[in-house]
Amino acid sequence: MLALDPGNRETGWCIVDTITRAPVQGGKDENTLVSGIVSGGAFTVAAIEIIESYGMAVGRDVFETCEWIGRFKQLLDDRGVPYHIVTRKEEKLNICGSPRANDTTIRHALIDRFASHDFRSGKGTKANPDFFYGFRADQWSAYAVATTAIDRAEYEKESVTDGID
Repeated sequence: MLALDPGNRETGWCIVDTITRAPVQGGKDENTLVSGIVSGGAFTVAAIEIIESYGMAVGRDVFETCEWIGRFKQLLDDRGVPYHIVTRKEEKLNICGSPRANDTTIRHALIDRFASHDFRSGKGTKANPDFFYGFRADQWSAYAVATTAIDRAEYEKESVTDGID
C-alpha cells in the first residue's frame, strides 16, 4: 500500500506491506517527485489523507494541498489503483482512541504497537534496527494513514482492496 500525507509543496509517503504492516520504503519529498512514485510505483492499493473542514478560514497553502490531493487521486485513477480516503480525525480515533491526539501522541502509539525493543523512538540502531528504523518527518504521518486504512479494512472484514470509495 502506498500511503500519502499530502502537503502544498511536499508530501510524506510510505509504502507498507499490508500483511506484515512493515514499512518498505518512504520519505518526505517534493510533490512532483511523489507524483512519479504514484504514477509508477510498485503497489496495488493506496491511502490518502484528505483535508476536513473545521469551519475556520484557511489560507492558500490549504487550497494548494487540496489541489495536490486531487492530482494524486487522478494519477491513481489513471492507473486503475484503488485508494482509501482517510481523515486526520479517523487517524486520531483509530490509533489513539481520542480526537485530541497530536503528532507526538500518534507517533508514540505507533511505537507502542509495532516496535519490538526500542520503545523510545521505535527506530533502534544501525546494528540493531527496530520496526521504524530510518523513519523521519512526515513518513510517520503517512504510516498512520496506512495503519488507519488497513485497520478499517480488517474491522470491516474485507480485503484491503475491497470496498474502496
